[in-house]
Amino acid sequence: MENTLGLEIIEVVEQAAIASAKWMGKGEKNIADQVAVEAMRERMNKIHMRGRIVIGEGERDDAPMLYIGEEVGICTQPNAESVCNPDELIEIDIAVDPCEGTNLVAYGQPGSMAVLAISEKGGLFAAPDFYMKKLAAPPAAKGKVDINKSATENLKILSECLDRSIEELVVVVMKRERHNDLIKEIREAGARVALISDGDVGAAISCGFAGTNIHALMGIGAAPEGVISAAAMRALGGHFQGQLIYDPAVVKTGLIGESREANIDRLKSMNINDPDKVYDAHELASGETILFAASGITSGNLMQGVRFFKDGARTQSLVISNQSKTARFVDTIHLFGEPKVLQLN
Repeated sequence: MENTLGLEIIEVVEQAAIASAKWMGKGEKNIADQVAVEAMRERMNKIHMRGRIVIGEGERDDAPMLYIGEEVGICTQPNAESVCNPDELIEIDIAVDPCEGTNLVAYGQPGSMAVLAISEKGGLFAAPDFYMKKLAAPPAAKGKVDINKSATENLKILSECLDRSIEELVVVVMKRERHNDLIKEIREAGARVALISDGDVGAAISCGFAGTNIHALMGIGAAPEGVISAAAMRALGGHFQGQLIYDPAVVKTGLIGESREANIDRLKSMNINDPDKVYDAHELASGETILFAASGITSGNLMQGVRFFKDGARTQSLVISNQSKTARFVDTIHLFGEPKVLQLN
């Protein structure tokens, strides 16, 4: 899968990032998302693959493109057998977020990116559009920190695993009312808190790399993005756990169904009979082969955002594979007109 799709999935996220970046700072988050979706879908449909969206822009009635269940790729066409070889006809599942952090793009803030994860059919957890309690940590703490422990306990464990004082640790938390107690506890334990307004996928992945000065992600965010984060963290060997949140009283902000009881019924209809189950990275991204790709829209901890120059743009992307056990940063110059001397600034 990596050999046949590696370069092309980089181009998928690059094209989405470029399209969205053109709307950076214009205050139009919906348009920034829409153009990213269109660009991502257009490039996907040029790939010799048989893909199925398992995490996307929503249900069919709510999203005209990259909706859950949509088939993408040349090999989904009626005449696929005449244009695709048998290997390309193997079904793959795809989780996408064409514009992770739409508000970040709209207001010119750091950390937005176009992301996707790929695995063979059945290899990615089809998370409902709920919320998820998340815990991400570096590889050294894998299996040692636990989402069921308090933030204080996990910070002590993390301190021991990383051989650093708690005061040196930085925990990313989304700035939401539901996290007020969590933020207070982290600070009282002695650690530092980095608040973000949106975009926790980048924060989770940053825990998998040394030198980012991010040592944990804690708190509640969107469940679909949790699966994408888990895919990347599994390939990186980092720690990731997620637990679905179905009670509107816990979330406090945002829409999450009609009621706690109705949400439990919806989960049961999706064959999720234990709504309180804690999932680890291998359960959320269980496939034998995992590929993750991201391209910066606005600059963040891991990647620079799209930089435009006359008749072109420069992108920085990341592709992670559990097959080759690699994390590759890709710097690309895109020429929009006739080939010219490459611009490097």
